[in-house]
Amino acid sequence: MKHPIITQATNDIKAARKIWLPWRVLLPWMVFCLAVIVVCDHFERMNMSMPLLMSIGLFAFFIYLKWGLRRQALFWGTIALLMAVHVALIWYIPWTSDWVPAAVTAGVASIDLCLMLFVLAAVEVLCGSQAVAED
Repeated sequence: MKHPIITQATNDIKAARKIWLPWRVLLPWMVFCLAVIVVCDHFERMNMSMPLLMSIGLFAFFIYLKWGLRRQALFWGTIALLMAVHVALIWYIPWTSDWVPAAVTAGVASIDLCLMLFVLAAVEVLCGSQAVAED
Protein backbone atom coordinates (compact mmCIF):
# COMPACT_ATOMS: atom_id res chain seq x y z
CA MET A 1 0.00 0.00 0.00
CA LYS A 2 1.27 3.45 -0.91
CA HIS A 3 1.91 6.12 1.64
CA PRO A 4 -0.98 8.65 1.90
CA ILE A 5 1.32 11.55 0.97
CA ILE A 6 2.39 9.86 -2.26
CA THR A 7 -1.20 8.87 -3.07
CA GLN A 8 -2.53 12.39 -2.57
CA ALA A 9 0.29 14.05 -4.50
CA THR A 10 -0.10 11.55 -7.36
CA ASN A 11 -3.83 12.28 -7.54
CA ASP A 12 -3.09 16.03 -7.61
CA ILE A 13 -0.60 15.55 -10.45
CA LYS A 14 -3.16 13.52 -12.42
CA ALA A 15 -5.74 16.27 -11.88
CA ALA A 16 -3.24 18.91 -13.03
CA ARG A 17 -2.55 17.01 -16.25
CA LYS A 18 -6.26 17.10 -17.15
CA ILE A 19 -6.59 20.90 -16.95
CA TRP A 20 -6.80 22.75 -20.25
CA LEU A 21 -6.55 26.55 -20.17
CA PRO A 22 -9.03 28.36 -22.46
CA TRP A 23 -8.12 31.41 -24.47
CA ARG A 24 -10.06 33.62 -22.01
CA VAL A 25 -7.33 32.82 -19.49
CA LEU A 26 -4.36 32.82 -21.85
CA LEU A 27 -5.05 36.19 -23.46
CA PRO A 28 -4.99 38.18 -20.17
CA TRP A 29 -1.94 36.16 -19.14
CA MET A 30 -0.13 37.28 -22.30
CA VAL A 31 -1.03 40.92 -21.61
CA PHE A 32 0.22 40.53 -18.01
CA CYS A 33 3.47 38.96 -19.27
CA LEU A 34 4.01 41.86 -21.64
CA ALA A 35 3.49 44.33 -18.79
CA VAL A 36 5.97 42.49 -16.55
CA ILE A 37 8.55 42.34 -19.34
CA VAL A 38 8.17 46.07 -20.04
CA VAL A 39 8.59 46.90 -16.33
CA CYS A 40 11.63 44.61 -16.00
CA ASP A 41 13.13 46.17 -19.11
CA HIS A 42 12.51 49.67 -17.76
CA PHE A 43 14.42 48.86 -14.57
CA GLU A 44 17.14 47.07 -16.59
CA ARG A 45 16.44 43.73 -14.89
CA MET A 46 15.33 41.78 -17.94
CA ASN A 47 17.01 38.66 -16.54
CA MET A 48 14.41 38.60 -13.74
CA SER A 49 11.37 38.54 -16.03
CA MET A 50 11.34 34.83 -16.90
CA PRO A 51 11.79 33.47 -13.35
CA LEU A 52 9.27 36.00 -12.07
CA LEU A 53 6.64 35.11 -14.67
CA MET A 54 7.23 31.39 -14.23
CA SER A 55 6.74 31.64 -10.46
CA ILE A 56 3.61 33.78 -10.73
CA GLY A 57 2.11 31.40 -13.28
CA LEU A 58 2.97 28.34 -11.20
CA PHE A 59 1.43 29.79 -8.05
CA ALA A 60 -1.72 30.82 -9.93
CA PHE A 61 -2.05 27.30 -11.35
CA PHE A 62 -1.25 25.73 -7.97
CA ILE A 63 -3.89 27.79 -6.16
CA TYR A 64 -6.43 27.03 -8.90
CA LEU A 65 -5.66 23.33 -8.63
CA LYS A 66 -6.09 23.25 -4.83
CA TRP A 67 -8.93 25.81 -4.65
CA GLY A 68 -11.02 23.41 -2.58
CA LEU A 69 -8.69 24.08 0.37
CA ARG A 70 -9.16 27.87 0.26
CA ARG A 71 -10.94 28.04 3.62
CA GLN A 72 -8.09 26.40 5.51
CA ALA A 73 -5.45 28.55 7.13
CA LEU A 74 -2.93 25.73 6.73
CA PHE A 75 -3.26 25.97 2.95
CA TRP A 76 -2.55 29.71 2.90
CA GLY A 77 0.30 29.32 5.39
CA THR A 78 1.92 26.73 3.14
CA ILE A 79 1.41 28.99 0.12
CA ALA A 80 3.05 31.90 2.00
CA LEU A 81 6.01 29.72 2.97
CA LEU A 82 6.48 28.43 -0.58
CA MET A 83 6.22 31.97 -1.94
CA ALA A 84 8.88 33.16 0.50
CA VAL A 85 11.21 30.41 -0.70
CA HIS A 86 10.54 31.35 -4.33
CA VAL A 87 11.12 35.05 -3.69
CA ALA A 88 14.45 34.26 -2.03
CA LEU A 89 15.49 32.01 -4.91
CA ILE A 90 14.51 34.57 -7.54
CA TRP A 91 16.28 37.36 -5.70
CA TYR A 92 19.56 35.61 -4.85
CA ILE A 93 20.20 33.32 -7.82
CA PRO A 94 22.08 35.06 -10.64
CA TRP A 95 19.75 34.62 -13.66
CA THR A 96 20.88 34.85 -17.24
CA SER A 97 19.28 37.08 -19.85
CA ASP A 98 20.43 34.70 -22.59
CA TRP A 99 18.06 32.37 -24.42
CA VAL A 100 17.05 29.23 -22.52
CA PRO A 101 15.35 26.34 -24.38
CA ALA A 102 11.62 26.03 -23.70
CA ALA A 103 12.02 22.36 -22.77
CA VAL A 104 14.38 23.31 -19.95
CA THR A 105 12.03 25.99 -18.66
CA ALA A 106 9.02 23.64 -18.85
CA GLY A 107 10.97 20.88 -17.11
CA VAL A 108 12.00 23.15 -14.25
CA ALA A 109 8.43 24.44 -13.91
CA SER A 110 7.02 20.90 -13.86
CA ILE A 111 9.47 19.75 -11.22
CA ASP A 112 8.72 22.85 -9.17
CA LEU A 113 4.96 22.24 -9.36
CA CYS A 114 5.37 18.58 -8.38
CA LEU A 115 7.53 19.55 -5.41
CA MET A 116 4.95 22.12 -4.27
CA LEU A 117 2.18 19.50 -4.57
CA PHE A 118 4.22 17.03 -2.51
CA VAL A 119 4.91 19.66 0.17
CA LEU A 120 1.22 20.55 0.44
CA ALA A 121 0.22 16.87 0.49
CA ALA A 122 2.74 16.22 3.27
CA VAL A 123 1.48 19.16 5.31
CA GLU A 124 -2.13 18.04 4.85
CA VAL A 125 -1.48 14.41 5.78
CA LEU A 126 0.86 15.13 8.69
CA CYS A 127 -1.46 17.74 10.20
CA GLY A 128 -4.52 15.59 9.61
CA SER A 129 -6.45 18.20 7.66
CA GLN A 130 -7.39 16.31 4.54
CA ALA A 131 -10.25 18.41 3.25
CA VAL A 132 -12.46 17.25 0.45
CA ALA A 133 -12.48 19.64 -2.48
CA GLU A 134 -15.75 21.49 -2.78
CA ASP A 135 -15.63 22.01 -6.52
